[in-house]
Amino acid sequence: MSGLIGKKIGMTSVYSAEGKNIPCTVIEAGPCVVTQIKTVEKDTYEAVQIAYDEKSEKHTSSSLLGHFKKAGTTPKRKMAEFKGMPEVNLGDTLTVDLFSEEDWVDVTGISKGKGFQGAIKRHGQSRGPMAHGSKYHRHAGSNGACSDPSKVFKGKHMPGHMGNVQVTVQNLEIVRVDTENNLLLVKGAVPGPKKSLVTIKETVKSL
Repeated sequence: MSGLIGKKIGMTSVYSAEGKNIPCTVIEAGPCVVTQIKTVEKDTYEAVQIAYDEKSEKHTSSSLLGHFKKAGTTPKRKMAEFKGMPEVNLGDTLTVDLFSEEDWVDVTGISKGKGFQGAIKRHGQSRGPMAHGSKYHRHAGSNGACSDPSKVFKGKHMPGHMGNVQVTVQNLEIVRVDTENNLLLVKGAVPGPKKSLVTIKETVKSL
């Protein structure tokens, strides 16, 4: 299962051969450096660790500096592991050549943080009457019964922190691969703001 780490650049649209306008997200995928190869004998499982995005040595711990030095590369900001990667060696550089047009991928990122929000924005609940005497406008509604069961059930939709969580969007089609600029154009939207880091890997579900 091939995978890369990238950075969300923004959104655009391209036209298909049939003249249909396709909304796409532009992702700068790689180049990523192989920083560790995990084996069953040493780590009890097989995986390939890759790293992306330059980082200053000043803000890197000494243990990580040694880790990157062993791979023959400079400190990186983001590391991720992928299972089922093609045969690679320590220090190899992976680019968008891993993917091709019409491949289907899953993209994982951190969604935009929206702070503390009420039940209407957070869960899509309906508001109450807006007349002056209703005294019930954007309240979450009944939180539970009185003496029985005398509690609020787990999972009740309540106000709280919204966004800034890991989100994976599955089954996104790769529309275009720009090997010269290390860019992927993926059909649809992916989580996170511009310049946020994302991981791209082959989809785990087949259509």
